[in-house]
Amino acid sequence: MAPSERAYSRDVTNRVEVGPYYDPFDFDIDDDPYPVWKRLRDDAPLYRNDKYGFYALSRYSDVNRELANWEVYRSGKGTTTEIILSGVEVPPGIILFEDPPIHDFHRRLLSGVFTPRRMAAIEPLAREFCRRALEPLESAETFDFIADLGAWMPMRTIGYLLGIPEESQVAIRRNTDRLLELRDGELADVADDILTRQGSMLEEFIDWRYDHPSDDLMTDLVNAELEEPDGSRRRLTRGEVLTYTGTVVGAGNETTTRLIGFAGQLLSDHPDQRRELATDFSLIPAAIEEVLRYEAPSPVQARYVARDVELYGRTVAEGSVMLLINGSANRDERQFPDADRFDIHRQGAHLSFGRGIHFCLGAALARMQARVALEEVLSRWPDWEVDYGAARRAHTSSVRGWATLPVSV
Repeated sequence: MAPSERAYSRDVTNRVEVGPYYDPFDFDIDDDPYPVWKRLRDDAPLYRNDKYGFYALSRYSDVNRELANWEVYRSGKGTTTEIILSGVEVPPGIILFEDPPIHDFHRRLLSGVFTPRRMAAIEPLAREFCRRALEPLESAETFDFIADLGAWMPMRTIGYLLGIPEESQVAIRRNTDRLLELRDGELADVADDILTRQGSMLEEFIDWRYDHPSDDLMTDLVNAELEEPDGSRRRLTRGEVLTYTGTVVGAGNETTTRLIGFAGQLLSDHPDQRRELATDFSLIPAAIEEVLRYEAPSPVQARYVARDVELYGRTVAEGSVMLLINGSANRDERQFPDADRFDIHRQGAHLSFGRGIHFCLGAALARMQARVALEEVLSRWPDWEVDYGAARRAHTSSVRGWATLPVSV
């Protein structure tokens, strides 16, 4: 039975209707969640999942409002369902999992190291990483948007930012994939050290920076001073540097990889729009925004409810888990006319990078990498077609997208 059919069934004899069902750990639903999300928007705008005990908001107006409402919907216990439900202690330094005031101090610190000077230096390097990946494939009849490009271009870029040697990036990338991978139909087990395990792979590089500073983000973090809420200043602890660095590696890699994959898929499915881009690269930035709207790489944001709230005539109790489904909000026909149509000329603000204090710090970096990737791919191959028989989806706790996406050119 297809997910959309499972989401709504009817007993013909007794005429008993069953409401929509959404399970973020069901791979069939995750592969194509849009029919289920539409049922939520139409019939259960405040949805309650009894199996796991979470609530969900799916309409654009609700998600847009509550993403910015950090006073009620808190990130300090985690931003994925399984981490909040596990009760695992969140260590300091994971800015995604923090609330004010400490979030504001940490975000200010990270904003200070993502400087315009450093960002300006990244684009030519990202282009070089992309060319190195694609040039050996120019005479080939196929390539893989993920395996040959999307999985490595972001890692190379982040590796440059942090100062991680290329020979170590493969192991770090694979470790990230293993940490995030889910099992079908199951609430993921969350180990007590899962939130620090990524940083532990970076220990040798961080320790080296204490005595051998360089012009990279890792050195900036080692030397950074944090302003405490009482106004005092201190250096980051080694553990905080590890956590910060691991967060940048994980967040910066996965979402951009999935964005590049979705761009490859959607432009294969819409060849007329792909050919428009091939003849006019100035259309690429708007096309990337439409890819982000149509297929949000990080489509669900979990929050801990800090106090009782009234929504749609019901009380959501303090301590509840609320999912803010920005991927659904992006397809809400109340906000976007003909929302299920992919259109690179569409106008309107999507929610794929979040909103408010947790708006993605790496948004500009992700947009730049996706633009460069499309420019370099379209320069070589104005036409491609996805081999869906060989393509495989990824299923992780925080993002959705393609694990492999082979195309013929």
